This record gives sequence, structure tokens and C-alpha cells, in this order.
Amino acid sequence: MRELILLRHAHAEAALPGQSDLDRPLSADGLAEAEAAARWLRDRRLVPDQVLCSPARRTRETLEVVLATVGYVDQRLESSIYEATPGALALLLERYRDTERVLLVGHNPGLERLAALLHSGQSGDYRGMPPAGVAVLEFVDDGAPIEPGSARLSAFWWP
Repeated sequence: MRELILLRHAHAEAALPGQSDLDRPLSADGLAEAEAAARWLRDRRLVPDQVLCSPARRTRETLEVVLATVGYVDQRLESSIYEATPGALALLLERYRDTERVLLVGHNPGLERLAALLHSGQSGDYRGMPPAGVAVLEFVDDGAPIEPGSARLSAFWWP
């Protein structure tokens, strides 16, 4: 993998009584944030070769907005992304190590801790990742194992 793009889902509505957290949709603000993230990715030509997305409704809706702007690519819903630790996310990404550019759409704290782990080697060394925030990590050694400290944070953006 040469590049990993981490995209946190945009703002979601609060859960209604009896509604599962997985079923929370994007809010109106969230839709606007997802559109802004999509434009940012498009303007930088950061079109992924593979998308891995949490099955939560808010992540799927964020992804739909992004793909409508940057173009549709191979995508997979991965249940392991929901509530994942940085280690679990790294293990998932290891399966896609030979893919040039991967977009992972998920949740905090997993995404912000994964970014910190891959960049600095410490998962506790994170600064936060706002809703619809994007972190772009470049791997130093193309095709090397996904491990702590193996990437450089090349861009960080939020709406």
C-alpha cells in the first residue's frame, strides 16, 4: 500500500428512542460536511483503488456522498471497522497491503488512534479527528507490513 486515506463519518443525528447506534443517519450538517470532504478529495485527486467501510448507516451515507463526487470504486462493508481498535484496523488493512490506495471510512477513537499509531508508533499520541475529517498517510516502504511508525502523515483536513 502506498497511501491510506482515513475518513471519519460526518455528523450524525442522535439516536431516536429504541434506535440502534448502527442505524443513525447523517444530519443535514453531516451531509454538507461529507460533500466538503468529497470535494477536498476530488480536488487533490485522491481517488481510492479500494474502499473499506463500516456497516453503520452514517459511514455508508458519508461514503455514498464521497463516491458520487470522486467516482465509484471497489468497496466492501467490513463489520470489524465498527468499534475497532487501532490494532484490529491495522490487521484488516494488512489484507489490502498490495492495493495502491485504500480509503477506510470509520469511527473514532479507532481512526484517530490508527493514524497516530501508523505515524508516530504510539496509539495514545492522538490529537483528534473531527467528523468528516480526513487523514492521508503515505507508507515509506511500499508493500511493507502495516505496522507502528511505518507511515508519514501527508495531509490532514476537516470541514
